[in-house]
Amino acid sequence: MKTYQFKLATHSQEIAAYFALRRSIFAEEQQLFQGDDVDEIDKIAYPIVAISQREGSAIATDINKVVGVVRIYEVEPGIWYGGRLGTHPDYRRGWQIGKGLIYKAVTTANTWGCKQFLATVQLQNVRFFQRLHWETMEEIVICDRPHHLMEADLNYYPPGTESRPVLPLQAREAS
Repeated sequence: MKTYQFKLATHSQEIAAYFALRRSIFAEEQQLFQGDDVDEIDKIAYPIVAISQREGSAIATDINKVVGVVRIYEVEPGIWYGGRLGTHPDYRRGWQIGKGLIYKAVTTANTWGCKQFLATVQLQNVRFFQRLHWETMEEIVICDRPHHLMEADLNYYPPGTESRPVLPLQAREAS
């Protein structure tokens, strides 16, 4: 049985795997960016990862593998964004990883004083977000592709207790 841990990426190996998976999804697979998807936002963003914790597996490479990513960042006090949500192609059956990453992202920001949580969502994922208590605010185009600017219903994503870490800049640039 596959289980996953959703957590802030804090160790250098997790952060390197986070950036590698993002590059694989957004630059190589989707070709939204040339070469790499790292940008200025990464200097202020908190990386969140989904880590495979397959129980009873004889496949050791599936254990503790980063299989999903998302980042969160505060653009002004209380206004948070999530972005670069992605799942490794081998783990896209069902929506368990995406749902867990979204929940971890929004509840974490809510813990840290979020008053509004937004994301730009690719058109093919809008209905999925709507089922998770998100609402479209505006239709937009990013990288020549249709997106929706969406807002999470914070009542559905209660704050937790995780304290806000100070992540070293050099760790974020591990890519």
